[in-house]
Amino acid sequence: MGYWQPGTQYNNGDVVTYNGRDYKIIQPHRSQSDWAPDITPALWGAMQGGGGGGYGGYNNSDCSSGQSQQTYQPPPQPQQPYQPPQPQQPQQPPPPQYSYGNDNKPSQTQQPQQPQQPQKQDSDSDGEGKSSKKAWLIGGGIAAGAALLGAAGLAVHKHNENEKDEAEWIDRADRRTKQFYNNGPTSPCTWVLNRGKSIPQGAIVVGQEHSWTLYIGRAYHKGSITPGKASDVFKKGAVIGYSHDEIHKDTYEILLGDMNGLKWVDASGKLNVGALGKTPVDGGVDTDGTPLYVARAQHKGVYHPGKCSEKLKAAFIPYDGGEVEVSNYQVLCYA
Repeated sequence: MGYWQPGTQYNNGDVVTYNGRDYKIIQPHRSQSDWAPDITPALWGAMQGGGGGGYGGYNNSDCSSGQSQQTYQPPPQPQQPYQPPQPQQPQQPPPPQYSYGNDNKPSQTQQPQQPQQPQKQDSDSDGEGKSSKKAWLIGGGIAAGAALLGAAGLAVHKHNENEKDEAEWIDRADRRTKQFYNNGPTSPCTWVLNRGKSIPQGAIVVGQEHSWTLYIGRAYHKGSITPGKASDVFKKGAVIGYSHDEIHKDTYEILLGDMNGLKWVDASGKLNVGALGKTPVDGGVDTDGTPLYVARAQHKGVYHPGKCSEKLKAAFIPYDGGEVEVSNYQVLCYA
């Protein structure tokens, strides 16, 4: 045991003293001057005093957009003493480490409430369609734009617009992640911003391929927010499928959650949300504004996360440089 110091790498099992109080590490990290143990409950747990209890009254606002679900009570679990939210920082803290109350092992096939419609953010699938925010480019707008800007000018404009949309997505994801980091979960699942190959505690497990584990990720790409998969063995941390290509992403969101409040529901072919009997978890949005949902499908004996929608003819999973179409699949829903 020693005194906490900034600029120090702390690992599992480490215990420090700060302001006369002992703290045990929750999340391995390299400390910074504004990440003191008494204001970072997701990184350090006080070893004396504090309260306990579980999270309750979830409303699904973290991983869906719109209608709330029935109140969800997860299993009781230790909770770190709440500290006032830390001030805005120039550097994002490490991923949150709140537990959802179970080990998130893959669940078995579930049976298939009414569907909810996620907010129409920016989003893809097979690369078909255009965003509603880009409607001026459709029809006569394309001709007028081409005459005014030329083909090269349109390409530059679209690239700049995509960069702006991606920055807005990162900003929204960052704010949602900080809220979770400061206050803990308010829903059976939460999309949190992640970078690189480090997988945060509580990430939902979908499958085991060879010696590595597959988790649910999603990322912005060319006007879409597309669900795919994440793992610490991937080149950048996450991969999504877009227009039959496998796209690697180092900035993405990963889905944390408690499978006690979620379930996988069978589906096949083009998704019929109303036939699920449960509300699907928001996965993202295609380029034409179509909601995308989180799917898992078997390929070569392994469950892989991917995407499905009411327009896609099946589920699509990123695999081996491309996308694999799977007719029979499951959709992640609220239990």
